[in-house]
Amino acid sequence: MLTTVHIIGILLTVGLLLAVSILSGRKVSDARSFTTGGRSGSWMVCGAILGTLVGGQSTIGTAQLAFSFGISAWWFTIGAALGSLVLALVYARPLRESGCSTLLEIVSRQYGRRAETVGSLLFLIGIFISIMSQVLSASAMVSSLFPLSLTWAAIISALLIMLFVLFGGIRSAGAGGIIKLVLLYVASLTAGALVWHLGNGFGGIMSSIQNLYADPVVASLNDITDAESIHRRYGNFVARGPLKDIGGCLSLMLGVVTTQTYAQGIWSAASTPKARRGAIYCSLLIPIIGAACVLVGMYMRGHYVTAAELSALQAAGHQLPDGVGVIESSLQAFPAFVLTHMPAWLGGIALGAMLVNILGCGSGLTLGAATILVRDVYANLRQLRASRQFGRRLPALRPVSDRSLLMQTRLSIIGLLALAVVVALSVKGTFINDLGFLSLGLRAVALLFPLSFALFLPGRIRPRYVVPAMVAGTAAMLLAKFLALPADPIYYGLGLSALVLSPSLRSRSAR
Repeated sequence: MLTTVHIIGILLTVGLLLAVSILSGRKVSDARSFTTGGRSGSWMVCGAILGTLVGGQSTIGTAQLAFSFGISAWWFTIGAALGSLVLALVYARPLRESGCSTLLEIVSRQYGRRAETVGSLLFLIGIFISIMSQVLSASAMVSSLFPLSLTWAAIISALLIMLFVLFGGIRSAGAGGIIKLVLLYVASLTAGALVWHLGNGFGGIMSSIQNLYADPVVASLNDITDAESIHRRYGNFVARGPLKDIGGCLSLMLGVVTTQTYAQGIWSAASTPKARRGAIYCSLLIPIIGAACVLVGMYMRGHYVTAAELSALQAAGHQLPDGVGVIESSLQAFPAFVLTHMPAWLGGIALGAMLVNILGCGSGLTLGAATILVRDVYANLRQLRASRQFGRRLPALRPVSDRSLLMQTRLSIIGLLALAVVVALSVKGTFINDLGFLSLGLRAVALLFPLSFALFLPGRIRPRYVVPAMVAGTAAMLLAKFLALPADPIYYGLGLSALVLSPSLRSRSAR
């Protein structure tokens, strides 16, 4: 239950983070001074990467998945940690030696402007899915704090993200990002320790889950048949199947390598060793918060039922078991635990830090997607329309005014968030982490092979094959997801992309 102490804690935390972020942001003169300035130390690099990796998906999403599938929910943060490690050990040096400031610039130099444009559009799909997941994460927070339906919570969340865009978001870089992450880690680790104490260790948590599923109605709703099936689901690292869970981990790992935000952290470092150390710190820290959130989700499963499960119990004439509470959906597992079981002052700080992180991530993603629409899609359509009108005698196009660009960006932001609310509500039964797996996997399928060849084996694939491979891989991954094909969609996307690229491979002597 939300108390005055919770509200004060939330407001103080949000105010502190906003003030520190504004003050630290004054030290950055422009965007380029962060992306290529080369002044960040290892911990600042770590903070820049963790700022978006540790968001709603790593906390609320992991607890939600653990509520239904136990320790296999840990794969999300394990995949993110492995991606940070690969980024540090394999990609950090060639990225910094490339002389570029974006991943798509590397692709463009090797394979042409068309590959860069198509890559931007394909990236837009993955970014939009991440925006949806942030809307769902924020909705879980808002609906836990106030008695609102998920629809209204999603609308309010989108409006809050829009407000953050107007204020430039609360950036992950700088002192504000470091403080935010410290607060998140303290809150998450405190929650994990509290769960361990309240649940009497992992064995006690599993016993509470088994006691809840003793009711045949709750068990049947979750496809639980006996005690053994409980342990297969909640105590199994591959509860959803090895190809599914390990494939999700692969999506996270490769998605981290091929996402501009994390490469930007590498480029911001003062030196390659500092860039590597910063990414390695991430790989060590991320699984810790994942483990804590898994414990929270499992504890909540043993002591709470969802509103749908309560309705089924009442329809069957069963009573709610003693000591069992009710949450609206599994989305609320983490925020409901914070509100109910943590000290109010600490819970307020935790909720404030989580809310700022989710809204900040959502605003950054939305602004990035709007920028792609304005700079790539709208600009290319304008060029195409002019070429059709004037043919080969295409005159130099007049530059678009700043006012017009601002209006296009704002309209794009409104349209993207409105669409995100509609689509998010249509897939509200989907696990937030599954959206994260899909989003990062799409980025990997589009960029992994072209980027890796450009960095490590330049000239080994013919440019005309790159765009078809990007498009085919993305289409295969989306089709596999929508048709619910066996295994994780990342296998289909990477497989078809490699198949399309294979005829273009040439030896060094043929270059």
